[in-house]
Amino acid sequence: MTTAHLDVARAYFHAVQTGDMATLGALLDEGIVWHQPGSNQFSGDHKGQGAVFQMLGSMMEASQGTFAIDAVHSLMDNGDLVAAHIHFTGRRDDVSMTMDGVDLLRIQNGRITEMWLFSGDQSAEDAFWGR
Repeated sequence: MTTAHLDVARAYFHAVQTGDMATLGALLDEGIVWHQPGSNQFSGDHKGQGAVFQMLGSMMEASQGTFAIDAVHSLMDNGDLVAAHIHFTGRRDDVSMTMDGVDLLRIQNGRITEMWLFSGDQSAEDAFWGR
């Protein structure tokens, strides 16, 4: 069971890194709940695949297409949870962001049903995204 969860997580990060929206849509459950941390324009709980795609699209627009997960350092599983130690970056005009983070995915029946994100420097990420 855990190998299958790790495979879903690997496929998710590959889809994010390559912009494969069809695969991303197949991996995110219709009722996904996405917990975006911090105190910025994207913070809060986003419920449903449509809300998550809207948020991600807005992040790409705000970062002028530069927001990216450029490395997945490790994946660790525990039951239906997979934790990923990642590195992400973005650039907006003359402001840039680069930091480590942790994404925690709940995977059930081969789909991601819940996502929690943690930033290495939440204040810096909040400043990057703004209100």
